[in-house]
Amino acid sequence: MDTKVSLCGLTLDNPLIPASGTFGYGYEYSDFYDINILGSLSIKGTTLNDRYGNEGIRVAETASGMLNSVGLQNHGVDYVIEKEFPRMREVFKKPAVANISGFSVEEYVAVAEKFDACDEIGILEINVSCPNVHSGGIAFGTDPSAAATVTEAVKKAVKKPVVMKLSPNVTDIAAIAKACENAGADGICLINTLKGVRIDMNRRRPLLGNVTGGLSGPAVFPVALAMIWSVYKTCSIPIIGCGGVTTASDVIEMMMAGATAVEVGAANLVNPAACKDIIEALPSVMKKYKIDRLSDIIGAAHREDK
Repeated sequence: MDTKVSLCGLTLDNPLIPASGTFGYGYEYSDFYDINILGSLSIKGTTLNDRYGNEGIRVAETASGMLNSVGLQNHGVDYVIEKEFPRMREVFKKPAVANISGFSVEEYVAVAEKFDACDEIGILEINVSCPNVHSGGIAFGTDPSAAATVTEAVKKAVKKPVVMKLSPNVTDIAAIAKACENAGADGICLINTLKGVRIDMNRRRPLLGNVTGGLSGPAVFPVALAMIWSVYKTCSIPIIGCGGVTTASDVIEMMMAGATAVEVGAANLVNPAACKDIIEALPSVMKKYKIDRLSDIIGAAHREDK
């Protein structure tokens, strides 16, 4: 069974990538298993300067997932490069994915340039779900023009592949993905979390300190599939699928919908060995569905349409 896939010029041993914010820098999970079995890993979301994140309760359970409102807490890009990357290098020998956040185009570019110079990084994953401080707080990823502006600016500043991570909290995600592709994006990652709220009935107040949080987990899997399906039909660049993946069968289904690689997020917080379990189960699931090479099934569900 051949589990290799080619993503933006990088050959991955398999399509599994732990999603940003659920796997730290890899070394946090290295006591559980050899993380070099992963296709790659997406590091914790990073901004130009250090951020404390949101006040109050940051995580809430739901019936089939979780809400998080961490608020992009991180030490800033310089700290990550100087302190976290040496520890990551000790346990992970493959190119990682740098997840980048910013509150202005200039911030995105500045962080991307720093990661672009790092041997540890193979792909730049640009999270455009952040609010644009120069445009009234509207998220970059909710407007095709704004998303394209970030894409074009980052592409001009770096040499490594640029993958735009899009928010599902929009009317037409395919239009935004197409705008990113036209601006030079090398790939699209979708989806990010869906907006949600829980209420503390004893206090009669929102449970999360920031009121809203991002919904992830099995509940969002069909939504992610629908958006991957739509973007695959619209764009010709690779898609990294993300959202509610918990099993090897989920990986196969997401790839048939159009994903080249698959990120696993909330499942890592439930089971630290989730990615390991999925990777080990892939061959038997491939055999069940008569799949010799995973790369052959990318977009397979669209074949009659193409």
